[in-house]
Amino acid sequence: MWHVTETTHTQTTPPGAAGRPRSPEFRLAVDALRGLRQDLFHGAFAYRPLPRTAVDGRLTRHLSDRMRARAAWTPHAVVVAGGLVALCAGMAGADAGAPALLCGLLALAPVLLTLVRPVGAFWLSFAATTVASVLSGGWGSRPWPPGGFVAHLLVLTVVAVRTRPRAAAWMWLLTALYGFWAETVLGYDRDATDTAPMLVLSALALLVVTVRHVRREAEQEVTAQQSVTEHERSRRTLLEERTTIARELHDVVAHHMSVVAIQAEAAPYRVENPPPELEKAFATIRENAVAALTELRRVLGVVRAEDYEVPDAPQPTLADLDGLLANVREAGLEVEKVVTGAVRELPQGVELSAYRIVQEALSNTLRHAPGAGARVEIGYVLGGLGLRVVNGPAPAPNLVKPSPGAGHGITGMRERVSMLNGEMTAAATDEGGYEVAVFLPVPVAAPAIEGAA
Repeated sequence: MWHVTETTHTQTTPPGAAGRPRSPEFRLAVDALRGLRQDLFHGAFAYRPLPRTAVDGRLTRHLSDRMRARAAWTPHAVVVAGGLVALCAGMAGADAGAPALLCGLLALAPVLLTLVRPVGAFWLSFAATTVASVLSGGWGSRPWPPGGFVAHLLVLTVVAVRTRPRAAAWMWLLTALYGFWAETVLGYDRDATDTAPMLVLSALALLVVTVRHVRREAEQEVTAQQSVTEHERSRRTLLEERTTIARELHDVVAHHMSVVAIQAEAAPYRVENPPPELEKAFATIRENAVAALTELRRVLGVVRAEDYEVPDAPQPTLADLDGLLANVREAGLEVEKVVTGAVRELPQGVELSAYRIVQEALSNTLRHAPGAGARVEIGYVLGGLGLRVVNGPAPAPNLVKPSPGAGHGITGMRERVSMLNGEMTAAATDEGGYEVAVFLPVPVAAPAIEGAA
């Protein structure tokens, strides 16, 4: 919640004076010192305010808007409360009067500084601890007086939360060096110092924070990987749907091109003494139709799977819809069919797509709303074909098992509709069911042309 992401710049260590490459130990030491400089020296007093926490968790999402606005400042309140504890400990560990107040303020200042300048607060904690140890006189232990001990632990924890695990390791190491320096240079009695308790408690606190960092980064990586996987799965499903549509439409297009080739070949024999120009034109039409058929079969061979078998039966149309409805009725789905408008023959691509859309919509009803009733409406209008498949809610939603399907049936419908420049809506109804509405445009002259052909 307080994590700050920083960028690491890597540089190549130059070779030695004699042009020989540096040893691995030397490069490791140089990289370590470079990391120390970057984490705790470079921009140490840069302004980095503590961000407010997110209020969309399982607990905070149930609060009112006013309480959620206040809950966003929880990290700041926790830091201030820790600073007050350090203030009280600093005042209790010094002589009464001005020294006590000054020791308390020296313990409070580094903790509050973590709110805006976390790394600078770490260095200020060392300076404040040194001054407070002198002001406290004979009170408390050394080198950390009571207030400085609490303040430094809080500073280490907050700064570790707001930075990276590597910075936490450096802070613990510098804390150990400061304790040993105070014992050696300042001559503190090692039996009376609190260096060991400081190192043990700070190590435990930093270990907890580091584990939290690692776990959160792992969760973020898993979430990112899941997003990529879901995107790839959706993309693969989309490509599979398009390939399926291409396979199904192959028979439709091949049929029309075969008719064109046959009619172009037979047309000159229907006219007595046709002129050479007409015979040449029909021959050209037939050659182009045959060439188009050849290319179509070649393209289909690219998108066809190895285990794909060409269906023996012709592709279904709306005339075969009654058989589909009979099958779903046998599966336990009560379905009603309503047809409006003047029924007419439509282009085979439209017929096939309409049949597949109704088939997929009814399959979704069987999977997601077993026991519910469905209604299929087909409307023949002047500018195209309208489809509407709506189902009611499942009688027992708690007993509905998870669907074994891939969950991408709507994707296939949208691809078919998009291919025909149509429109589609799919959404839940107010009654708790689901509705799929589709309009497939058909040019007015298209049926007449096909009938003439």
